[in-house]
Amino acid sequence: MAAVDTGVLVDWITRYREAVTAQRDWLTELDSAIGDADHGANMARGFAAVGEKLAAGAPGTIDELLKTVGMTLVSSVGGASGPLYGTFFLRMGMNAGAVAELDGPALAAALRAGLEGIVARGKPEAGDKTMYDAMAPAVDAFDAALAAGSALPDAARAAADAAAAGRDATLPLVARKGRASYLGERSAGHLDPGAASTAILFETLAAAVADSA
Repeated sequence: MAAVDTGVLVDWITRYREAVTAQRDWLTELDSAIGDADHGANMARGFAAVGEKLAAGAPGTIDELLKTVGMTLVSSVGGASGPLYGTFFLRMGMNAGAVAELDGPALAAALRAGLEGIVARGKPEAGDKTMYDAMAPAVDAFDAALAAGSALPDAARAAADAAAAGRDATLPLVARKGRASYLGERSAGHLDPGAASTAILFETLAAAVADSA
């Protein structure tokens, strides 16, 4: 497969909705240790709203699809996760444009734009113990795999693996951003919930791309 179309992206969003719903309690458990104990519930609620919106009729172009996802998240998810994930999908859509499919480089550019949107909104840096610690390595790995000549499914798998490694690397970190930063040294020894949900995001993308190949 050399490209993903709106159907593959809807499949990705559907898989992610199912995954965050299934792992809602785990995400909330992570957040209860260093946050407000609502990340799992917020993500499940937000993507349930996205699912309802898409069930009523998925947009025909990628920009409209991703903007629909982003706007729904911004309007339905509390805490920091709604604006951050919403910005990610909105920026992806803006970068993709009114097209029916994205090849590998175009998808990479859209993912990069989503990451840059999160940076613009939250000002995270590597090592802050945030979703950035999973997302930045994932986007970098996607780019690197494509540059090395990997097929799109292999690049998506490399991104998912990098996101998981980034998530795990947050365990010993002391948080420098968000609610967790209030705990200081006590935030060490816990996975960041945003990094955990980001790893799920790239895992489900890899699965959707692989199954459509």
